[in-house]
Amino acid sequence: MSFLSAEWRKLALANYIVDKKLLSQYVPAGTELDFWEGRCYVSLIGFMFQNTRLLGIKVPFHVNFEEVNLRFYVKRLEHGEWKRGVVFIKEIVPKWALAFVANSLYKENYESLPMKHVWATESNQRIIEYTWKRLTKWNKFQVQASIAHHEMESGSEAEFITEHYWGYAKVNDHKTNEYEVTHPRWKTYQVIDYQIDVDFEANYGPAFGFLKHEKPVSVMLAEGSEITVEKKKAVSI
Repeated sequence: MSFLSAEWRKLALANYIVDKKLLSQYVPAGTELDFWEGRCYVSLIGFMFQNTRLLGIKVPFHVNFEEVNLRFYVKRLEHGEWKRGVVFIKEIVPKWALAFVANSLYKENYESLPMKHVWATESNQRIIEYTWKRLTKWNKFQVQASIAHHEMESGSEAEFITEHYWGYAKVNDHKTNEYEVTHPRWKTYQVIDYQIDVDFEANYGPAFGFLKHEKPVSVMLAEGSEITVEKKKAVSI
């Protein structure tokens, strides 16, 4: 049985190119940075968890909720094949119990904060917005996109960003937690416009404060799907 099953829906993704040196201290043992066309990315991602089950059980008040995370991309060579995965700088959710479980069992960096979302459909566009409150400031990530979605182009930047199926969490300099994330290939919407009002320094630390003044190289909206998060295993070097 999967550790967690759910739906991830309406994933808003803002992608930034950064110097690989910025991420060196966060790279888990046994993995290395993964690049697209020689470029190193971090992504700000907001989405909804829906129909969430932990070990097959719906936990009251923890079924449908928002998440916003900042992540980057790695790969790990195992038996001659590359596993392509992600590492989270931080994951923000409104549910403290989920944050506690993820931090305790998977050594992730979850935090619980007040959160809200808006899904609205107008005549010619959909509006997807995720907000979260740190101290007195509401941070916002909003995407305006097409009504219809379409198939993702093979070999595209969107494919690189979304087609990573492993999660890695740094335990120490010699040990890493690895877990598989399963989902089908996602469909995407055409992004018309976006708004990002995020205090990156307050949310993710001084090293990422410069992102507040950076324009993302791309912004995407993916429909998402049913997903599973499988049980972790430890990788040591």
